[in-house]
Amino acid sequence: MSGSPAPPPGPVLEVGRVARAHGIRGSVVVDLVTDRIERLEPGSVLSSDEGDLIVVAARPFGSRWLVDFQGVADRSRAEQLAGRVLRAEAIDDPDEWWVHDLVGCEVVEVDGTDRGRVVELLANPASDLLVLEGGALVPLTFVVDVAPGRILVDVPAGLFD
Repeated sequence: MSGSPAPPPGPVLEVGRVARAHGIRGSVVVDLVTDRIERLEPGSVLSSDEGDLIVVAARPFGSRWLVDFQGVADRSRAEQLAGRVLRAEAIDDPDEWWVHDLVGCEVVEVDGTDRGRVVELLANPASDLLVLEGGALVPLTFVVDVAPGRILVDVPAGLFD
C-alpha cells in the first residue's frame, strides 16, 4: 500500500517555557510566548531539548498557565521540567505574520525606497518593532503588506531621519 509522503515539517518556534513545578501532582507553571492558546489543548505535542511532552490538561493561572503533561505525575518529575523551552511547529495561518516570515525580508516604503533587511523582531507593548540592519526601528503598525522576501511599509515622514 503506498500513499503520499508526509509533508516536511514547518519551522519549529518557541511557544513557551516551563517556569516551575506547582503542587504535588505534577502540574507545572508555563509562561507562554504566543497568543495561540490552542498550543495547550489536550493532546498537543510540545517539543523540548529533552524530548516531546504531550499536554493532558491546561488552565489559566494569572498571566501564566498551569499545565499537566502525560507521564508527569508528581512534584519531583515536574521540578525536572523547570526551565525547559517548549517548541511547536508553526501554525499555517494566512492572516498572521510570524517572526520567521519577517526576519530576512527587505523593507520597502510605498514610494519604492529600500530601507534594508529585517534582522530581528523586538517585542514592544505599543507595537512590535522590525529591527533593520542599520538599527532603524519600524513599528508593525506601519506594515502595509508582507510578501515572500519583502515587507511594504507606509511610515510617517521623518521616521528614518
